[in-house]
Amino acid sequence: MLDSQTIATVKSTLPAVAELGPRLTEHFYQRLFDHHPELKDIFNMSNQSNGNQRVALFNAIAAYASNLDNLAALGPAVEKIAQKHTTFAVSPAQYAVVGQHLLATIDEMLHPGDDVLAAWGKAYGVLAGVFVQREEQIYQQSEEKSGGWRGQREFVISEVIPQGSMIKSFVLTPVDGRPVADYRPGQYLALWVTDPSFENQEIRQYSLTRTPNGRDYRIAVRHQPGGTLSSWLHQQQPGSRLHLSPPAGDFFIDIDARTPVALISGGVGLTPMLAMLHKLAQDKHPAPVQWLHATENGNTHAFAEEVSALGARLPDFSQHIWYQHPLEEDKGTCHHRGLMDLLPLKSCFSDRAQHYYLCGPLAFMRSVEQSLVQLGVGQSHIHYEVFGPHSTL
Repeated sequence: MLDSQTIATVKSTLPAVAELGPRLTEHFYQRLFDHHPELKDIFNMSNQSNGNQRVALFNAIAAYASNLDNLAALGPAVEKIAQKHTTFAVSPAQYAVVGQHLLATIDEMLHPGDDVLAAWGKAYGVLAGVFVQREEQIYQQSEEKSGGWRGQREFVISEVIPQGSMIKSFVLTPVDGRPVADYRPGQYLALWVTDPSFENQEIRQYSLTRTPNGRDYRIAVRHQPGGTLSSWLHQQQPGSRLHLSPPAGDFFIDIDARTPVALISGGVGLTPMLAMLHKLAQDKHPAPVQWLHATENGNTHAFAEEVSALGARLPDFSQHIWYQHPLEEDKGTCHHRGLMDLLPLKSCFSDRAQHYYLCGPLAFMRSVEQSLVQLGVGQSHIHYEVFGPHSTL
């Protein structure tokens, strides 16, 4: 626990830190990579270049400093970050390195004096301890599961299946032939890939797209123009090898049999929803299930037949599909034209017991959340996943 003087000192510095904004974290990352270039093999450098990681880290620092006297409020954020950290195999020693360069950054940009730096050092130490403890728990839980492991495990791409013009499914089978760990529908795993064409090792998280079978995993990857790992994956054939971290993530379906559910996605955001739909179909979920999906057109509409087949196994299933720019041949294959608009479907969202799971581009999810709130849906019934560095809606 932090003493009152430390809390007061950090909070008194927070306005100066807030004024710096993401310039603080930009300086931090530059300093970190200058001194430890090996960490470029851990961080997603695409998120460094587009600024997403800098913004996410700054927001996390500001949130932590603001809640030093109410750390329980940070619980959900800590869990989300800890889950992701385990897929990068983050270690206690790396927390020490990050702390060193964070304090040096504050010193170089603000020159606040030794007392303030000592207070920030204490505060960072407490937070690092929380993460180290929770991440060790996750590592142990992953290792102790039937079919589980710790760190990285070698897998082979055993199947590659096109899903529309932009997405491919990949079935990943362990090279050692042993079983693989179960997971909760909505969770993801991380791929670790090194290749002579890469400047650095690449690590990416991809959602699992079906229920566990104990034998292999299935993911789906959208080809991002210029994306290092997505481009590499889309060039691969069965037989290519890579390494995986165990499944992780705090976004998963968690409802009882009486709860209606709406699965709402945009583009490749349908991937965690697909695993959830598999689970609901497997359980023959008796309450209503709605599938709402938006994509560009019929060419980019992935898993359409699979979704319909799963829906046919449910006693009360309905779909609404939006094509933003339908093609001539798409006539009759989608329900709505343009961007997803939930307001005309007010009757679909009248059950106050219904829960909503969202995934897709950040702007898409913000629009959907705004519509749901406008329709009277409570925030506690809205659950979402952001691909990449976390951001609040």
